[in-house]
Amino acid sequence: MDIDKKIATRQSYGEELVKLGEKNKNVVVLDADLSTATKTEMFAKKFPDRFIDVGIAEANMIGIAAGLSTFGKIPYASSFAVFAVGRAYDQIRASIAYPNLNVKICGTHAGISVGEDGATHQMLEDISLMRTMPNMKVMCTSDDIQTKWAVEEISKIKGPVYLRLCRLATPVIYEENQKFEFGKGVQIGEGTDGTIIATGLCVSEAIKAQKLLEEKGVFVRVVDIHTIKPIDEELIIKCAKETKKIVTVEDHSIIGGLGSAVCEVLSEKYPTKVARVGIKDCFGRSGKAEELIKYFKIDAETIAKTVLE
Repeated sequence: MDIDKKIATRQSYGEELVKLGEKNKNVVVLDADLSTATKTEMFAKKFPDRFIDVGIAEANMIGIAAGLSTFGKIPYASSFAVFAVGRAYDQIRASIAYPNLNVKICGTHAGISVGEDGATHQMLEDISLMRTMPNMKVMCTSDDIQTKWAVEEISKIKGPVYLRLCRLATPVIYEENQKFEFGKGVQIGEGTDGTIIATGLCVSEAIKAQKLLEEKGVFVRVVDIHTIKPIDEELIIKCAKETKKIVTVEDHSIIGGLGSAVCEVLSEKYPTKVARVGIKDCFGRSGKAEELIKYFKIDAETIAKTVLE
């Protein structure tokens, strides 16, 4: 992991959309008056005839995306996660998920790491909302390399996909030649004292915790779950059998998110004690992203402490 090289996954999203647009003429991008922040403005400049800014009308954006998909287009509907999912939930459910249409919903600025925008904009429930929706697939990427892979990969997947992205610049974890597979997590390290299962920006915090624990003679593995639905049951069960202890970490509510998904797998397939690190059934608050990560205890030090406990 290159801690000195940091890139926001929303930036990676914007850059890769342009490359994808060059490869696939069926790709169209929609935004709801936030193209500068979501970075879809890059696509708009390159392909103005394939970009639609609907204004502050997220529900309408979803309806337009649904319609475009029925004509063979691959729409990427973009906004802040709180608007893309929260404001347009009914339209996503009825107009995209129910008819199983080929629309990609991309929510940037997810989690408490949105920072100073405060509780109203800090979407902590989107994974829960999207993964319980039939036909919907859910991804949450951890770094620049993985995000660029995911942006292209979801264009090949038929049906609706929700891609969760971050505002905060985070360390680059992977090398350019790293191979990913949809629905399969990435194991980092071979430690047998425990497993830290993380998603999104918390993967880099988990890797930092892994190093802190190593200094204390405790050796854990980190599992990066970039695909939350369908989740990698095989890898989760393997780690539970080999390490006995599981800690999940997410910039999301511990209710309905990654932690819940992991517990669902293990309760049915291989009962294991799981400690969930995440937002504890509360709203966020305004503050600098780095400060909020510590305040809400999803930082490396808290992860390491939880493993030791």
